[in-house]
Amino acid sequence: QVQLVESGGGLVQAGGSLRLTCAASGSMSSFTMSWYRQAPGKQRELVASISSGGTINYADSAKGRFTISRHNGIHTMYLDMNSLKVDDTAVYYCKAFRAMTPRTTYWGQGTQVTVSS
Repeated sequence: QVQLVESGGGLVQAGGSLRLTCAASGSMSSFTMSWYRQAPGKQRELVASISSGGTINYADSAKGRFTISRHNGIHTMYLDMNSLKVDDTAVYYCKAFRAMTPRTTYWGQGTQVTVSS
């Protein structure tokens, strides 16, 4: 069982920046790693993902402002968030997914990001 631990959330003013970190307790090199977020009263949504091969996808809301990266050597994934908006306020979750057998999904516990106006 692999554990994912997010950190780096907090309170920031609109226009500011934060770096979120997802630290895994084991190797995630064969996993697609993703950041999701869930705002109060809303469904959890994908923010960005990075495959084991380095293919990156962003939600339209994140394009041009957020950067996802991973460092397999230290089992860590990052989300650099710039030009933050009030609408970015949410709990941000780290997810690890492997489609190959055995199909496996891990979630972190989440980190709160609050953007004030």
